[in-house]
Amino acid sequence: MAITMNIESKLGLDAFKLDEESHIHINQETCRRDCQEKHCLFVCPAHLYSVNEESGNIYVEFEGCLECGTCRIACRYGALDWDYPRGGFGVQFRFG
Repeated sequence: MAITMNIESKLGLDAFKLDEESHIHINQETCRRDCQEKHCLFVCPAHLYSVNEESGNIYVEFEGCLECGTCRIACRYGALDWDYPRGGFGVQFRFG
């Protein structure tokens, strides 16, 4: 009998080697001035982006990044400076 896993279960198997430095940097000024849509809040499959309602700043919890690059593509204004994590850091996909 085959066991079926949903996406949440599969993502729960992933391991993350955490870096102290974020590999995603957000130009807050560009984001506040130019972007009304805030696509990054909705396109990240790991739901890592949030907005501070008081300051209007966008925050990313880079430690859980799946390294897909979706946020970089969705940001039409170039407010995200995204690169892969430094060598030895980031996500390790494990399939069960």
